[in-house]
Amino acid sequence: MTEENKKQNIAEEIARARDSMRAADLLFENGLINDAVSRLYHFVLYHIRALLLSKGLEPKSHEGALRLFGLHFVKEGQFEAKASHVFSKLMKYREEADYNPSYTFTKEDYMELRQEAETLSSATAACLKQKGYL
Repeated sequence: MTEENKKQNIAEEIARARDSMRAADLLFENGLINDAVSRLYHFVLYHIRALLLSKGLEPKSHEGALRLFGLHFVKEGQFEAKASHVFSKLMKYREEADYNPSYTFTKEDYMELRQEAETLSSATAACLKQKGYL
């Protein structure tokens, strides 16, 4: 992967993240909270994928993105363990939102998860900016 390809792919992931947050907010505003939680997870996933791309890493799965993030960013001390926990929690909640019809998220749940997602995405954006990708 060339440096130019990295920059383009990172920009595409950030654009996808932005769209996911817009979708999450629209879904939330229209009472579709479970679907909004699912989109919050994707918002974070795309930020994590952009971060991984900055090191030339391309995960093949959602779990792979989590493992690579932990190994290359948390374990190396660039992010606190809490960041990995937020990503993992959102991954679990996305599965509940998408596949468990009896699991219901509240407005308060969404607002708390949104704040955590935004905090993590801000940290990933700061890291990407420091590396010259944003």
